Amino acid sequence: MRISHSTQTGEEKFEHEIPQFGLGVFLMSQEGECKSSVLAALEAGYTHIDTARAYNNEHEVGEAIKESGMDRDSLFITTKLRRMHATGYEEVIEHCKKSLELLDTDYIDLYLVHAPPEDPEHRAPVWKGMEYCLEQGWVKSIGVSNYGPAHLEAMRDYASYMPSVNQVEFNPWLQRPHLFKATEDAGAKVMAYSPLARGHKVDDPELVAIAEKLGCTPAQVAIKFCYDSGCITIPKSSRPERIVENLASLEVDISSEMEAIKALECDYISGWDPTTEP
Repeated sequence: MRISHSTQTGEEKFEHEIPQFGLGVFLMSQEGECKSSVLAALEAGYTHIDTARAYNNEHEVGEAIKESGMDRDSLFITTKLRRMHATGYEEVIEHCKKSLELLDTDYIDLYLVHAPPEDPEHRAPVWKGMEYCLEQGWVKSIGVSNYGPAHLEAMRDYASYMPSVNQVEFNPWLQRPHLFKATEDAGAKVMAYSPLARGHKVDDPELVAIAEKLGCTPAQVAIKFCYDSGCITIPKSSRPERIVENLASLEVDISSEMEAIKALECDYISGWDPTTEP
């Protein structure tokens, strides 16, 4: 999948290829857990790893990549500026450099603002800092996470480069058509986290019935729904067998049950949701 940044003149800048499927490493904070998960994912054929400063495991992602022996250019690393660090231009530069150091890499493929800065006055200078990191080549693409339609619209007044990605919770139970359209209108792709609603809905009887019809697991149905909806999809797992199962979701044909899956929509938010904040 190709991502890029829309400019105020309508041009597309800093185009970059992103693997549409990847491994999320949220809540992998036990020592060695993230590293072993990343190694298992790389061995299974994943090429995209999604981490964040807030997860406290960027260093283990870096260690796993080095240990794997894989060429850095064949991999895609996403990480995020922590919300508490999103307070100004200089702070962005400082923490981008720190993430590069922890990941032990020369560049980050996609760098996201983890959530809209709590102080609206900080949003423009933070984004200007992100743009500086992009122009320096420290990061190949920049984007946002947990931004709502109003946040994206406000960016048009201060962004030289609109975000390439908006990473939000998205799954069969939370399909967010208004936010999806606002993201696309900004020239960005939707990146779906919590495709399984943090596991809360994996035993949903309707989902189970759909999976039985299709001959796959309920988790595979939910993951493939996100993928087929056009989202960059990053299910999280630290179990090697589940990591393999999640990747196999891509081989599942859910087209015959797409309407039934869409009917699961119930506006269910499993985690935090800054998208509606002022």
